Amino acid sequence: MIPEADIHPFSSRELEDAALFYDQRVQGLGRRSLRGVEKAIEQILLFPESAPLVGDTVRQKVVDRFPYSLFYIFEKKAVFFVAVAHQKREPMYWKDRLP
Repeated sequence: MIPEADIHPFSSRELEDAALFYDQRVQGLGRRSLRGVEKAIEQILLFPESAPLVGDTVRQKVVDRFPYSLFYIFEKKAVFFVAVAHQKREPMYWKDRLP
């Protein structure tokens, strides 16, 4: 059974900003970055406990071919995406988003 998924509003914005940034560099690169994130999300939903823990409850899934990670919590058949974070950004800036 695939778990339900929810995303923090700031995470949605981070994803949009990243795609816009890449499209400004190379036309179509933003779409490719979104596909990379979608693929990572699909993997998380199929195997939510496969990504390593980076805290007591938070897991980190690295996006293939782009310097982004998805930080999420998996509890009781539900996934909550906390951040779509650039890997060079200040670490753990998203901690105040945790439920």
